[in-house]
Amino acid sequence: MFKPRLRIPRVSLPRQRQAPVFRRYLHEVPHHHIQGSPETEGVGGLLSADGFNLAYTQYMQFATEKLNALTAGTELEQVPTRQIISKTAREPSQAPIFNYASMAFNTHFFFENLKHREEAQPDGTEAVNPVPEKLKIALESSFSSMDTLRLEMSGIANAMFGPGFVWLVKIRKLNEFRILTTYLAGSPFPDAHWRRQPVDTNTIDGPSSAERTGFASEFFGRTQLGAGADNGSVWSKNNAPGGIDVTPILCLNTWEHVWLRDYGVGAGGFGGKRQYVDNWWHCINWENVMEHAQLNISLKNQ
Repeated sequence: MFKPRLRIPRVSLPRQRQAPVFRRYLHEVPHHHIQGSPETEGVGGLLSADGFNLAYTQYMQFATEKLNALTAGTELEQVPTRQIISKTAREPSQAPIFNYASMAFNTHFFFENLKHREEAQPDGTEAVNPVPEKLKIALESSFSSMDTLRLEMSGIANAMFGPGFVWLVKIRKLNEFRILTTYLAGSPFPDAHWRRQPVDTNTIDGPSSAERTGFASEFFGRTQLGAGADNGSVWSKNNAPGGIDVTPILCLNTWEHVWLRDYGVGAGGFGGKRQYVDNWWHCINWENVMEHAQLNISLKNQ
């Protein structure tokens, strides 16, 4: 007679699941430094809360996510955004990385220099955020007056058919200031002048147009500081041929996603980019601009 076998179930240790690895990316959306809560209040005098959310919060998150995805597992993964711009400017195969890094930097720089517009005076006098006297004197030495600077930057921005940035830069060796334009994701930095993209191809009409007016040649002579500029600068191995060493101190963002939400296209002469540009001038954080200008640093140390 056979005894039934007693089957003892096997006791096995549960398979340990590998803990997910959470990668911490260096590229994160930086703080904007605008006083108050622009996420809920907007930027007084310039953007509504929804406008700020689209132009900064959403766009910076988008650009940062793209940059992290493109640099994951590469030597650029832990490189600061500013350095990525210079490292990828000369590599056509890395153009997508450059574009997102440059747009993230440019966008943040634009918002970093904003503040809420000052309230109008009781007598109805238009309020303008004050410019520190030392900075005002320095800028007027290059542009004759603050109003001239305003008109030049505004005029250039309104004339741009394609999106980009209008920059106020300091020529470090000369201790002077100039206006510089970049289109799309172009960068103002001298080590990225290979991809500065200084020309709006949407408005180019051939050399004969410039010859007929004469104004274009004069204008570009005053503003061109990138590759090909005849400025007598000394070329270094990190700069594009003909480039000049400049420091950005202020910029105006003309991309449509920044102003279209609040200002519309400007049909009928109301709103649009022109009104946005006019309002921007009254919302500049001139104290931050002065810090970027580094007026207290002597020329021999630059």
